Amino acid sequence: VQLQASGGGLVQAGDSLRLSCAASGTTSSTYGMAWFRQAPGKEREFVAAISWSGAVTDYADSVKGRFTISRDNFQNTGYLQMNSLNPEDTAVYGCAVTPKLYGGSSPSSYDYWGQGTQVTVSS
Repeated sequence: VQLQASGGGLVQAGDSLRLSCAASGTTSSTYGMAWFRQAPGKEREFVAAISWSGAVTDYADSVKGRFTISRDNFQNTGYLQMNSLNPEDTAVYGCAVTPKLYGGSSPSSYDYWGQGTQVTVSS
């Protein structure tokens, strides 16, 4: 499975961005997906996760109420809608998938990782 994240950019505080994660190399959509981020000098941090059906989602406290994770299984693509961005959200955002129906917040649950996309929020 190959993952390609896109949609990052440079925005101002309060702006919105939508990230996409396109999965290829698989005909199955029964996999859990998550977004993680890593800021300079910091460890990788869980952002959001979604089950294969989209029925179950989870968010880090720092993004709850501002970010929304979703997916389109027909397109084999996941999304992360980010609203009310602030400078603390600046990081490289990457997506990951697991053959499990839901992977939760632990990076160790995910088997496939894609290249990240840079999100920079200026104040």
